[in-house]
Amino acid sequence: MSASVNRQIILAARPDGLPKESDFQRVESAIPQPADRQFLVRIIFLSVDPYLRGLMNEDAPYLQPVPLGGVMFGDAVGEVVQSNHPQFGAGEIVVGPFGWQEYAVSDGAGVRKVDPSLAPVSTALGVLGMPGMTAYFGLLDIGKPKRGETVVVSGAAGAVGSLVGQIARVQGCRVVGIAGSEEKVRYVVEELGFDGAINYKNPPGHYVERLRELCPAGVDVYFDNVGGTVSDAVAMLINPRARIVLCGQISQYNQKRLERGPRWLFQLVIKQARAEGFLVWQFADRFAEGIAQMARWLREGKIKYRETVLDGIENAPKAFIGMLTGQNIGKQLVKVGA
Repeated sequence: MSASVNRQIILAARPDGLPKESDFQRVESAIPQPADRQFLVRIIFLSVDPYLRGLMNEDAPYLQPVPLGGVMFGDAVGEVVQSNHPQFGAGEIVVGPFGWQEYAVSDGAGVRKVDPSLAPVSTALGVLGMPGMTAYFGLLDIGKPKRGETVVVSGAAGAVGSLVGQIARVQGCRVVGIAGSEEKVRYVVEELGFDGAINYKNPPGHYVERLRELCPAGVDVYFDNVGGTVSDAVAMLINPRARIVLCGQISQYNQKRLERGPRWLFQLVIKQARAEGFLVWQFADRFAEGIAQMARWLREGKIKYRETVLDGIENAPKAFIGMLTGQNIGKQLVKVGA
């Protein structure tokens, strides 16, 4: 190892609304040494994901919060550089919950090996990682799309939404995306093959009429990454027996006071429809299945992906804040090492 210190990003303050760069602090520590049945990983790419915003609060919703002064949680892909573990050898590429730092010691919990021959190792944090599995199992197991149905996805240009729409196209569905810029609308339609897309910001509030135009036969499956008024509008167009897949509510994550709602539950009654939330980890025992299928679709050219990458561990807070405010297209990553 050529490095002499381990640069880390810790949580310096709990955010009040949208996180600020001052809520984080960069520190240096000694590179940790693996004990018996542990191994040391040199981080190559770090992931920043929407769910981490909730973990910055003291009352984190479904996982333990990041402690003040603690290294920010997060998945990363890296190379094993030293090992005292019988199942992980030096030189292997692994992905796991290593946190926002340049080096991490692990006992293997929550870690899986990455096959670099499938695709670039960064994809272990995107299309062949947690976002890909979220899209794959959320749409197919919960949304259950059928050929010819209309699928609407919010956050359509993000790491999950962009894959949801493409998987729906593979299933023979009509796909409509909802995104936050004209660039993102062009991306999902012209590059990913969506049948149509809406920029909900331009003009403000006019996406309801546009949504009706793009979904003349109504909505059969709605994959919701956003929540709020956008999802209210989609819910008013659902068809009988529609399925609403509740994946994320990013419009609410930085609210100091949550918006009132939901305002559309009566639609589930009238349309005998279903809304179901999920966490990707409930499908953890089937990840190998999902990764194999997504890798196959990648090879066949049926699925595309894009990454937005910032260089340097010091830019992890900037990348995270940018992702929360929609500045990325596809998967937001931080490149930490070569």
